[in-house]
Amino acid sequence: QVQLVESGGGLVQPGGSLRLSCRASGFTFENYALGWFRQAPGKEREGVSYISADSHGTEYLASLKGRFSISRDNAKNMVYLQMSSLKSEDTAIYYCARRAPGSGWWAAPLAYDHWGQGIQVTVSS
Repeated sequence: QVQLVESGGGLVQPGGSLRLSCRASGFTFENYALGWFRQAPGKEREGVSYISADSHGTEYLASLKGRFSISRDNAKNMVYLQMSSLKSEDTAIYYCARRAPGSGWWAAPLAYDHWGQGIQVTVSS
């Protein structure tokens, strides 16, 4: 079955960096676009970043202003989210998700058909 497993989260000080990883299994990884989402307490889940199946297309939440970078390694079935200059408002549970073929806007959660269990990222001094 399809599985997405996130790792690399934790506690980091403001201004620090983290790299999230997501290991995929149970499907032909190179055929699917993937996304990262996050959900803070009391807030809706929001799209953070997206990467196309061939890595040629990427999207980012506009408010990130270049602090995050998404990448993937199709040989290893892995997708990554490099986060830098972290702020307290980046604190959230982060989710990796597989985009359903032919779905809509990249940042809409309904466009994704499988999700990881999520991993906590806490930015605090």
